[in-house]
Amino acid sequence: MSALSHILQGPALLPIIQAEVPSTAVAIAKAMQQGGIGSVEVVLRTPKALDCISAIRIALPELLVGAGTILSAADAQAAKDAGAQFLVSPASTPKLLQAMLDTGLALAPGVSTPSEIALALEMGIRELKFFPANLSGGSAMLKALSSIFQQVRFCPTGGISQQNLAEYLALPNVFVVGGSWISPASAIASGDWAQITALSHQACSLARQLKQAA
Repeated sequence: MSALSHILQGPALLPIIQAEVPSTAVAIAKAMQQGGIGSVEVVLRTPKALDCISAIRIALPELLVGAGTILSAADAQAAKDAGAQFLVSPASTPKLLQAMLDTGLALAPGVSTPSEIALALEMGIRELKFFPANLSGGSAMLKALSSIFQQVRFCPTGGISQQNLAEYLALPNVFVVGGSWISPASAIASGDWAQITALSHQACSLARQLKQAA
């Protein structure tokens, strides 16, 4: 199993795609890719989410595509079968973590407390999703956790926007930042793919600037 940080493509950004039909998912993914995004997470929150993953893999083979909102062993296997290249969950339990590990895919299970981080470490997982980031203490919490869990790196997601993106990307224990601000529901509803491309470009530019300054 490869670490998620080793396979991610493009800037340290992992935007979320939520779509009702595959054609919309492909349009969103294409708009993001045109803005510089190299990796996306399709969340399993709609009936056609698995079909969306498969459609993006076919239409945009250069894009890295993962599955989010993994809540069960069945979700994990179905996502792999649909072509997902990595898995992300919003929470962690021993059974769910083992099911995700059993797929052999890169993963980032969700945590928000020291106890959940310790559970993941016991199972050999050192890259985790910090969710919901802002409601769980935000960048200040991640700074506090860094001195205790020095071997752990995070993908904060939840409540992140262009306005607070920099404070997360600047943290040494953050390897990628996730979120939905790059694909606002209003843009998807109106088919404003140019807006998604513009937001992707803005986020990618900021991520590259911070990396160069580090």
